Amino acid sequence: MSFVRTTPLDEQTRSNFVHLYFDMIWYGVLSGSAIAFLGIYAARIGAISFQMGLLSAGPGLVNLFFSLPSGRWLDGKPLIRATFRSAIFTRLGYLALIPLPWVLANPAQIWGIIWITLLMSIPGTLVAISFNALFAETVPPEWRAHVLGRRNALFAVMVTITSLLCGLILDKISFPLNYQIVFLIGAASSMLSAFHVGRIGLPGEAPVRIRRSLDTFVHTGSQRLLSSMRQPLAGLIAKNTGKPLLRLDLVRSSFGPFLLAYLMFYTFQYVSLPLFPLYNVRNLHLTDGIISIGNAFFYITMMVMSLGLNRIGARRSPRFLLVTGALAFGFFPLIMYLAKDAVLFLAANLVGGCVWAVLNAGLVNRLMERVPGDDRPAHMALHNIVLNLGILSGSMLGAALVSLVGLKEVILIGALARFAGGFLLLIWG
Repeated sequence: MSFVRTTPLDEQTRSNFVHLYFDMIWYGVLSGSAIAFLGIYAARIGAISFQMGLLSAGPGLVNLFFSLPSGRWLDGKPLIRATFRSAIFTRLGYLALIPLPWVLANPAQIWGIIWITLLMSIPGTLVAISFNALFAETVPPEWRAHVLGRRNALFAVMVTITSLLCGLILDKISFPLNYQIVFLIGAASSMLSAFHVGRIGLPGEAPVRIRRSLDTFVHTGSQRLLSSMRQPLAGLIAKNTGKPLLRLDLVRSSFGPFLLAYLMFYTFQYVSLPLFPLYNVRNLHLTDGIISIGNAFFYITMMVMSLGLNRIGARRSPRFLLVTGALAFGFFPLIMYLAKDAVLFLAANLVGGCVWAVLNAGLVNRLMERVPGDDRPAHMALHNIVLNLGILSGSMLGAALVSLVGLKEVILIGALARFAGGFLLLIWG
């Protein structure tokens, strides 16, 4: 759906755009610092595969339990206040990471990180729902693609720069002070991100309107949905519609096999995904600086490829992008399995950034094609369940397999599973 930007922008809307851009700038700094290196830190202080799986799967479990209650609680609340306060409570978790090396021994720190992540996910669910509504209220429809594009570009640039800077800090400063500085950078940037969200203005402080925000969300796409792969969609509650939201009859329709393919794809993706920090540290023996360069390669190639997709997408269908990206998705873990040093690790990130750009566009846009316009909340609620079940099952399956066959072998299994997921999307997607 395309729009022509004809609505004149008033001063308040322009100010809101600026705050939305700065929100994403600081979120990019957070992603390139605390988020990017938290798993690496856990691996360096002795986390086992089961704990890495919990670190990945825990937020998905919280999402499943709290999405519906969060939607009910938010419905009718003042929008800016709800988003800002839930963002602040979420960001407090990053502050809690900083003193961990001073107060806990390494084994206890790992469980501390897991519990902090779980607790952060509760208000994080509120943020994801209310932010989608906030975006819908503050950005006119014809400007949404423009604002989303700029936010995504700013995110890619900032996460690349921050990742390189943090890699330098981690290599030059002694452990664990180096990681505490990185977590401090993440905590400060997360608060600045929340500050800019709180500065957004709405006439009369509009309440959260969950149903409306979902309709907008699925038309514009989400800059947050597949970047984290676990954000709840904003339509998990649809009051006064007369229809139940969780309708299992949809599984028996043509949407059922489509959802099954997505479920298997998400599951297969997460078989190896939580284990890469362990693999990078214990098998490849990579320094934090090299890991940061790999992150930078990934986001640079993703950004460049995303820009080229505007022309490719005009000639190719979303299903073509989905299947192409999915069939190529296994090359990242396959190259990682073959790696013996930093060379193939960097090559894997170059390939991975290109593939993810194609796949991300295909996953979102193909999903939007299959969701009927007159019944979005029920379809997207089922997708949200599938997404989080995939994260949970894949993360824990990968962790269990490590104890049976070994870490390196699970990376190969993860690659083969991703190829299989691509073929399922070719058949049912």
